[in-house]
Amino acid sequence: MIPIHRSHPWPQNESEALLIQEKLRSQTISTLDMPSVNPSVKYVAGVDVSYSADDTIAKAAVVVLSFPDLQLCDQAIACGPTTFPYIPGFLSFREVPPVLDALAKLTICPDLLLCDGHGLAHPRRFGLACHLGVLTNIPTIGVAKSRYIGQHDPLGEKRGSWQPLIDQGEIVGAVVRSRTGVQPIYVSIGHRLDLATAIDYVLQCTPKYRLPETTRQADQLASM
Repeated sequence: MIPIHRSHPWPQNESEALLIQEKLRSQTISTLDMPSVNPSVKYVAGVDVSYSADDTIAKAAVVVLSFPDLQLCDQAIACGPTTFPYIPGFLSFREVPPVLDALAKLTICPDLLLCDGHGLAHPRRFGLACHLGVLTNIPTIGVAKSRYIGQHDPLGEKRGSWQPLIDQGEIVGAVVRSRTGVQPIYVSIGHRLDLATAIDYVLQCTPKYRLPETTRQADQLASM
């Protein structure tokens, strides 16, 4: 079971959600709070959320893999009513509650979380990965399949190539080639890591496919 480090009332509307984002974003730690090569990192987790066809039920899935060999060690699912509407920029208020419920069911506490979504690469610098990281105090990385904000220079075709993702003059993440010749992914800090460390862990978690094994397996579990 993962203890909740911080909590807050869940909002009923966009205005309340905005106030929570503005309050909590100052709690995000975007500097290195764990070394890139850290023997204490034994477990990495991926989280993902799916929804019923009528959007009334959310299903959160968490998988915990051993690190660095990425073998499945634990998994959990939590389902519940969707409590917040889909509003761009406020996705975490839909997804974090069921994810916290799923995390609470784990028997292994992960040392690192990878989210299917953004962290600092967000208009208010407080995406899903930041929100989840601040509430759990676990180092967290956002790994998204598409760009939400920012611009970047042309990216090399080889695996491991990356370019800074820049929004309004600020580096908010990176576009990363996780597989040679395959569409890139978008990596951003969630909590307690710097960008270079986040990229390093993401690449270590993508030995075969475009997406990290963590979020790829969580997506499969959420879709079952």
